[in-house]
Amino acid sequence: MEDYVASLLTQVKAKNPAEPEFHQAVQEVMESLRVVIDRHPEFRAAKILERLVEPERTIIFRVPWQDDQGDVQVNRGFRVEMNSAIGPYKGGLRFHPSVNLSIMKFLAFEQVFKNSLTTLPMGGAKGGSDFNPKGKSDNEVMRFCQSFMTELFRHIGPDTDVPAGDIGVGGREIGYLFGQYKRLRNEFTGVLTGKGINWGGSLVRPEATGYGTVYFAAEMLATKGLTLEGKICLVSGSGNVAQYATEKLIQLGAKPVTLSDSNGYIYDEAGIDADKLAFVMELKNVRRGRIREYVERYPNAVYTETDPEADHNPLWAHKADCAFPCATQNEINGKDAANLLANGITLVTEGANMPTSLDGVEQFLEAGILYAPGKASNAGGVATSGLEMAQNSMRLNWPREEVDGRLRHIMKSIHKACIDAAEAYGLAGNYVAGANIAGFLKVANSMLDQGLV
Repeated sequence: MEDYVASLLTQVKAKNPAEPEFHQAVQEVMESLRVVIDRHPEFRAAKILERLVEPERTIIFRVPWQDDQGDVQVNRGFRVEMNSAIGPYKGGLRFHPSVNLSIMKFLAFEQVFKNSLTTLPMGGAKGGSDFNPKGKSDNEVMRFCQSFMTELFRHIGPDTDVPAGDIGVGGREIGYLFGQYKRLRNEFTGVLTGKGINWGGSLVRPEATGYGTVYFAAEMLATKGLTLEGKICLVSGSGNVAQYATEKLIQLGAKPVTLSDSNGYIYDEAGIDADKLAFVMELKNVRRGRIREYVERYPNAVYTETDPEADHNPLWAHKADCAFPCATQNEINGKDAANLLANGITLVTEGANMPTSLDGVEQFLEAGILYAPGKASNAGGVATSGLEMAQNSMRLNWPREEVDGRLRHIMKSIHKACIDAAEAYGLAGNYVAGANIAGFLKVANSMLDQGLV
């Protein structure tokens, strides 16, 4: 089995050169699945792993648009439709300068397992563009989104592929994308999730990823007879996930002390309370400002500029109990993981997708702390997108309490699935293995049922 998995990883790297994020995601999953393939030779015979790492469809396209100065700009668009064994493709769109094929494929691959864990019938996909919405006017963002959707609309639909938001794609962008889809298709359908509440959106959808991440952390702590009450928490990012993770931490009695953006981070030893968080939300969501402005309003906090030459992120070097990486992939490297462990961290729950490097993951598992991979702990966002799809199909809007209750139930179910799968394969307490195994089994068995397609 060792040779089979190693051989597969070698093939993946050879067939997909210069795609380090994709290689990393595949390796992390495949290492967990050794015990499953050993117990289920039918998966190996049917080449399930070989089929899983190959996208069903990869779409790359040109996105030309005009800026406010009348100059023509050209970006690249992507949609990687990875696997549809358990339902229509589902996954976000990311608009960020770092977007490339490797990042799209790693996100789509992770999405397959994440969506499987939600218990909802959704396949996995991811898409986006190297367009940067930061600093662009609303009209520029609208023209870009309309051009992007003019190509993407051919490949999506409520029963085919239902995109959502991700980094750089919030309510504004979803609105422009949906408007153009509606114009081109001449139909009003639930083809995108994260929509405005007046035109098909779901209550709790904006909060869902952050809330779900904290609900999952609470479930993990409960296995040790603990709660979040009084816990000092490090949170990275200051976008949608970080904001609502912080909000839920405050509601559950925890004390978040950090937030960040690409320029730097703030450390507020007194704790970020509801009023301070309201300032951050207005700063980021309305004024689209930078997190350094926090210390102008709250001078007792400390702002530290990002040092691109540094070999670690000092945000992760503060004494705390829990860490919630909610920014982007590989934001915790090996040195950061060591700093977290040295400073008393006993729980790491990922709000972002693959925010921890393989070296960091290894350290967390060896230390035996409570560590949840993003494919399990941040699945609340896509789960609530699935609930939005259900409401759209029924032409209904559920009340906030019902959606939040369903989200809590889904996060409890994901937690239980991870625990049960890890125990069933002799890896009790390993949430990484549990998430990968539970997510894989549902997809793999569905692929067997549907034949060689």
